[in-house]
Order: sequence, then structure tokens, then C-alpha cells
Amino acid sequence: MSKFTRICAVVLALMPMTVNAQEAGASRDTIDGQSPDDFYCGERRLGQWFYCSKPKPRETRPASPQAPEPSAAERMAAIAKELDELKARAILDPSEENVIAYVRFQREQLDRASTFADTWQRALWQHPDIDYTLQRPVSTVGKRAWLDNRKADRDAVLTSLSQRYGLFYFYAQSCGACELFAPILRSVADSHRMAVMAISMDGGPNKEFPNYVVDTGQRARMGLTGNETPALVLFDTQTKRTIPVGYGILSADEIMDRIFMLTNTKVGSDY
Repeated sequence: MSKFTRICAVVLALMPMTVNAQEAGASRDTIDGQSPDDFYCGERRLGQWFYCSKPKPRETRPASPQAPEPSAAERMAAIAKELDELKARAILDPSEENVIAYVRFQREQLDRASTFADTWQRALWQHPDIDYTLQRPVSTVGKRAWLDNRKADRDAVLTSLSQRYGLFYFYAQSCGACELFAPILRSVADSHRMAVMAISMDGGPNKEFPNYVVDTGQRARMGLTGNETPALVLFDTQTKRTIPVGYGILSADEIMDRIFMLTNTKVGSDY
């Protein structure tokens, strides 16, 4: 065999191994999900070189969602729950450690409450529009001045009310409270010249209001339920509307304050 013949035999023997290696590489590229270059790695079949292996894209993990911040109300509820838990633990197992933990946590909340109260007071001093004590004083001097002004306004209003309003007084001769209340009502009516119509629920007389009448359904027609005595009702002659003032024994100041509030103040303005 000549030298040329031996070389050809070696080449022919090596060709299947090269082809198999290239096919195996191409197959491995496909399995790995890589797409080799068509010209250099496919058509010319240059084998497994660095330019035939494309890097895999990095896997991006989705960011885990962050829990929302608890609201102020939720934080307050958590503090209250923790305080209750520490208190219960200190009571059920009164060890020094448990008691100290409860006292320390409670002191923290007391400090927080003190800070809030202090800030509240300073805010009222600097913002008079939110200071209710300017409308309704709580100090001794301010309260006295407010009450004096209020009484003067009340007396002036009550004196003029007699032209429009009258009072219905429901009583019973057998009612002990009515005997005490009748003189009080008489003094208020005389001092402010207010007309009072006394109505007897049991037909008995009344020495303070001798011109009484017996109830023949007047109370029911006014929309008043029950038979409680004494009962005082304000009547508006313009609107023909009845306004209950109160039941039971009332002082003179209570009678005048209630009539003044029911006729000359808006709901919620006095508190």
C-alpha cells in the first residue's frame, strides 16, 4: 500500500468521528436552548467554539411584594393589645420580670399620652379658633362672667316671650311634687308676665292656679304620652306648636334656662 493510500484510509476513518462530534454538539446546543450562528456554526460546521455558544439569559426573580405599612389605628390597636397581654401575664404570673415589663410598657404609653395632652394645650393657646373655652369658659372668673351675661340675655328674652308663648301646667291634686312645684312656677310666671293654663289630671283644685281646668283630652291632643305630673309644656301661639319643657320638680333657673334654650338657641350651639 502506497503512502497516499494510507493517508486516505486514515482520513476516511476519522471523518465519521468528526461528523458525530459536530452533530452531538449541535444537538447539545438545541437541548440547552441555544441557537448557534447559522453561517459559522451551521453551514461551515466549525465545531463548538466560543462564538457558537450563546450565553443563557439571566433568570430574573420577581420582587417579593412588601407588606403595607400599618395604619395609625392598627398601631394603636396593637399597643392596646400588647398592654392587655402584659397586664394579664403580670397578674396570672406575678414574677418580678413580668411586673416590670408591664410597668415599663404602661409608663411608655403614659408618657405618650402626656406628650399628646401638652401638644393639645399648646395648640389651643396658639389657635383661638379651635379653643372651645373661649365660647364656654371653664375658669372660675370666666365662667362667672359668662353666666352673668347669659342670665341677663335670658331675662330679657323671657320678658318678651309673653307676647307669643304661654305655658300649660299639668298637675294632680294627689301629687306631692306638684305642691312643691306650683309655687316655683307661679314665681317665674309672675316675674316674666307669662300666662299659665293649669290643667288638673284628677279634677282636683290648685291653690296657686285657681283658674284651672280639668283634662278632657287636651294632653293627648298635644301629643303628650303618659300621665306624669307635674308636666310643663310651652305653647307657641303663632305656629300652634307645643314644646315640652320638662317633667318633675324644676327650679326657677331650670325653667327659665330651658325655655330660653328651646326658643332662642340652635341645637348644639350651647355645648
